[in-house]
Amino acid sequence: MTDAVTTLPAAAPIIEMQGVDKWYGSFQVLTDIDLSVRAGERIVICGPSGSGKSTLIRCINRLETVQKGRIVVDGIDLTAGGKNVDAVRAEVGMVFQQFNLFPHLTILENCVLSPMRSKGMSRQEAEATAMQYLKRVRIPEQAQKYPSQLSGGQQQRVAIARALCLSPKVMLFDEPTSALDPEMVKEVLDTMIGLADDGMTMLCVTHEMGFARSVADRVIFMADGKILEQAPPAQFFGQPRHEKTRQFLGQILTSHQAQ
Repeated sequence: MTDAVTTLPAAAPIIEMQGVDKWYGSFQVLTDIDLSVRAGERIVICGPSGSGKSTLIRCINRLETVQKGRIVVDGIDLTAGGKNVDAVRAEVGMVFQQFNLFPHLTILENCVLSPMRSKGMSRQEAEATAMQYLKRVRIPEQAQKYPSQLSGGQQQRVAIARALCLSPKVMLFDEPTSALDPEMVKEVLDTMIGLADDGMTMLCVTHEMGFARSVADRVIFMADGKILEQAPPAQFFGQPRHEKTRQFLGQILTSHQAQ
């Protein structure tokens, strides 16, 4: 008599994109995108300009709509529309290239707005949450200042804190350091590394290959609206399979050496 073996089902991915196509008019910007992301996974998406990277992550919280395919986030079918879109946006935080802070509001006021409106938090609860995350990104002392009084790196850290105030399960970063002066890049990347260490599910579009090497579980390379290659960092950088990946990495590394 043999013992019965119980096999537990694998946890469902927190993000699932199946056969996703997107057009802008007659131009197809995403072609047959299949992507599965586990909870806690840290993914870096890279590729040449115009390859569809930013469009891909903007589809995950419906900032961009798709014409074909299916997107499911934490069990919610985003392509079903309506209330599902609001439900997903409550689960997904996003940080853009530009900080998008309200210039007429203080840092604290920028952070409390969404929790009060989207989650119905009281002002007191929202402020306590905001201060918690301003401490998390190491700028609680800036709470009463206005965005114009902060450096670019500090403003981007505020944008990260603001996104965290909704307690998202997933964070999307769309080239979060590209608008920053070089000396400010490290402070933002350090903040993102801290989030990764905390187990946050992250998808980050970036050209910061050092960040990809040290933080990513998986690096995805896109070109011409398609995912051409994806692999753990050691394999991606050490043994890229696709010729376009090799060309891209050669250009990036040459550019960084020139700087």
